[in-house]
Amino acid sequence: MNDLVTMNSTSMTTISTDLLTRWINYLDASPKTVETYTRAIRQLWRYLQLNGITAPKREDILAFRDDLKASGHKPSTIQNYITATKLFFQWLETERLYPDITAHLKGAKLDRAHKKDYLTSSQVKEILQGIDRTTAQGKRDYAILVLMITGGLRTIEVVRADIGDLRTVGDSTVLFLQGKGREEKTEYVKITPPVEKAIRAYLKERPADPDAPLFSSVSNNSRGARMTTRSISAIAKARMQAAGYDSERLTAHSLRHTAVTLSLLAGKDITEVQQFARHANIATTMIYNHALDKAKNTCSAAIADAIF
Repeated sequence: MNDLVTMNSTSMTTISTDLLTRWINYLDASPKTVETYTRAIRQLWRYLQLNGITAPKREDILAFRDDLKASGHKPSTIQNYITATKLFFQWLETERLYPDITAHLKGAKLDRAHKKDYLTSSQVKEILQGIDRTTAQGKRDYAILVLMITGGLRTIEVVRADIGDLRTVGDSTVLFLQGKGREEKTEYVKITPPVEKAIRAYLKERPADPDAPLFSSVSNNSRGARMTTRSISAIAKARMQAAGYDSERLTAHSLRHTAVTLSLLAGKDITEVQQFARHANIATTMIYNHALDKAKNTCSAAIADAIF
């Protein structure tokens, strides 16, 4: 294998750019993954250069991981960076360029509990009732929120939806989605009559082009254009704040959490909820179930009854 010991900082930067390009092409990953992994490897290279490391060893990667922790990076970010680092060195070894010094290296310990809160049914009603549906913007925002809450949609799924994705399956109106990590719109969610009514009321304000985005911007600078995940998130946050629910743990993703949680609270079977939430692994759905089981635990109440 080639030895990187003789590399100085300049040549390392030059070669790393070439290696990074070759590695990314080898991975054949999605644009978002490419962006994350590229950022991770560049961060690693900066760390090695700043510390004068030209022939990294296993302990250097461990120190890099510790530096990420000390710098205040989130566990999920550290995990992504270490995953990218491991894949990169595995590829280097496969290409006979450098030994894999990351074998059996662990990333960051991730807490499987949800980082966002969900809303109760009464809170949802209060938020929806606070939206003025006499305006085009109000009709749009109301339709977005009720769709996300009753369908458990992610922001990216809302953004990708077109008017023509509203179709009929059996006796139900459905919305076909391009889900997370999917290339095509192969999944769908059922649209309940009240939600369909809200969406149709909003669409009356716009031309009915099937290829047009289901929800579009009302801004003067981008009127009619497809919205972004950031704009969907901002709408959800603003509507929650307007109802008095202002917390860092309440975001647009809380609406999806709300959909799954309310389904479980309604007594729906775990496999039915998994299908509804479009979770690839039922273990993801079980996280919600475990959280609710803990919330229902009556041990504290029993102890209090015994001592008070």
